[in-house]
Amino acid sequence: MEWSRRTFLKVTGISLLGLGVKPVLNAVAGGEEGKVLWNPKALRAKRWAMVIDLKKKCPDGCRDCIEACHHTHNVPDFGNPKDEVKWIWNEPYGDAFPDQENKFIGEGISERPVIVLCNHCDNPPCVRVCPTKATFKREDGIVMMDYHRCIGCRFCVAACPFGARSMNYRDPRPFIKKINLDYPTRTKGVVEKCNFCAERLAEGLIPACVEACKERMFFGDLGSPEAEVRKLLSDHFGVRRKPHLGTQPQVYYIV
Repeated sequence: MEWSRRTFLKVTGISLLGLGVKPVLNAVAGGEEGKVLWNPKALRAKRWAMVIDLKKKCPDGCRDCIEACHHTHNVPDFGNPKDEVKWIWNEPYGDAFPDQENKFIGEGISERPVIVLCNHCDNPPCVRVCPTKATFKREDGIVMMDYHRCIGCRFCVAACPFGARSMNYRDPRPFIKKINLDYPTRTKGVVEKCNFCAERLAEGLIPACVEACKERMFFGDLGSPEAEVRKLLSDHFGVRRKPHLGTQPQVYYIV
């Protein structure tokens, strides 16, 4: 394929718009002039959301969802709480829901650990405070991170009321047990967090954590009346973390 000056400028322009490498190559590898070819299997939604059923108890010691997520996204294991980087993790019920004590909570639920992650808020404070727009919200509601734009200022870490962001104070790469070549590794000085497996959705796959735990975790389009997550929330009593803050989390918990 000949790379004329016009072709080079077209590729550069598309890249700057954040469309990614694959679509850019598709756009210049033939077909209609300037046409970007998206994966027809990609999952799309008006508003992605997750529902976690706390009525169903995890097997003792189960970490399937955490290990699936952290392997998929090359999350390092530094082996100490000080440097810990986490995308999805367990918290005691009282810490996850400090203001959610009520009579409708099922028996024993408040005594079990709760799976928590980025809430992909409809009103995300992390997006507002990011000076470089490294943190941004997509039209389908997913709060994303551009690692190349992150300058490590940690404004987003301070703004997130859920502790869902981690800073790489050390080079994370030597602490990744087995690198997944399908997802980028990060560098020292970069913040990271859950991305609702946006890269898997683009390939027609559900989030890794949901695939690993289909009994308790559900994912879908809250904007569709036929979606399973919509029906679950219609049929069951659900809560969100710290609703009084007005961030409007899109991770719901059935209690």
